[in-house]
Amino acid sequence: MKKLRLGVSIAAVLALGLTACASNNPTGSGTASQAPQQQQLSGTLNGGGASSQEAAMTAWIDAYRAIQPNVNVQYNPVGSGSGRKGFIAGQYSFAGSDAALKDDEKQQAQQQCGPDGAFQIPAYISPIAVAYNLPGIDGHLQMDANTIADIFNKKITKWNDPKIASQNQGKNLPDLAIITVHRSDDSGTTENFTDYLSVAAKDSWSYGKVQTWPKEITAENAQGTSGVVNLVKQREGAITYADASAITGLGSVAVKVGDAYVPFSEEAAAKAVETAQRVGTGNDMAVKLDRATTQAGVYPVVLVSYHIYCSSYKDQATVDLIKSFGEYVVSDQGQKAAASAAGNAPLSAAMQAEAKKSIESIKVQ
Repeated sequence: MKKLRLGVSIAAVLALGLTACASNNPTGSGTASQAPQQQQLSGTLNGGGASSQEAAMTAWIDAYRAIQPNVNVQYNPVGSGSGRKGFIAGQYSFAGSDAALKDDEKQQAQQQCGPDGAFQIPAYISPIAVAYNLPGIDGHLQMDANTIADIFNKKITKWNDPKIASQNQGKNLPDLAIITVHRSDDSGTTENFTDYLSVAAKDSWSYGKVQTWPKEITAENAQGTSGVVNLVKQREGAITYADASAITGLGSVAVKVGDAYVPFSEEAAAKAVETAQRVGTGNDMAVKLDRATTQAGVYPVVLVSYHIYCSSYKDQATVDLIKSFGEYVVSDQGQKAAASAAGNAPLSAAMQAEAKKSIESIKVQ
């Protein structure tokens, strides 16, 4: 699996709202297997949210610029929670989030989005790697869910602990303190990771599924995906959880699923989504993952990162820009651009087609 992370930073979004100049005709359409054929637009589209999407978003913005050179797409990787808050407040026209909207957020979004509210579509599917800085260890370390939980709840504090060693015979594990690193911000990655622990390691993890790291667990922390990864790279013996696209240069854990240990990969992440339960209705494509799966070849520590849109916007120019960029992201061309940059699992053809149909439903209030 590719793990290249683009080094291009995305400009912070300072302006509120969205300005655009476009025809009142609806955006041109295309098939899910190719980038949509589009009329030429101009304007600025502001989004913000999940930092896990940063490498993919850079690729989407750069490639989309070749199709729509007069459209300026800006994305602020402030984290999923802040992205949803900014979207609800009208600061962003769309949000990226590693967690689906909560019921109260759906209700709040009606103020900006009209009575039909907001909906979400999968845009980016990626494994969450349990990544560590442990020189001299070749290949993946193997761990079951309870071992991972006991590391992050600080019950296992040394790398040569018997619970780790028994699953990694032949590895020369050092007598070295484990430094756990977690996200300091409201994070969809944290929510997905703790969701996995609360289901697959329920006997070891008592803190539930949380968006903000439990304050009862004292550990090192940093903001955003790049923050935790950079901190781990600086500290020998450190371990964190992060979008797999960002962990170049670190070791990673193969997670026990059934009787086998499964390392993260595009294919293993895609299998997790294929078996997921749909919980969204209508145009909303939110899913619930089976974290305790025993199915062969599935990597259950995975995130589905959504793009959140209003069902309706206040003007046609905004609708045209949202549809244009949104349809590009879920097109085959857009998914391939993201996968090349971030090593994520592209949406299946069926999911691409459904996502495109949902985006096409966006209208003027």
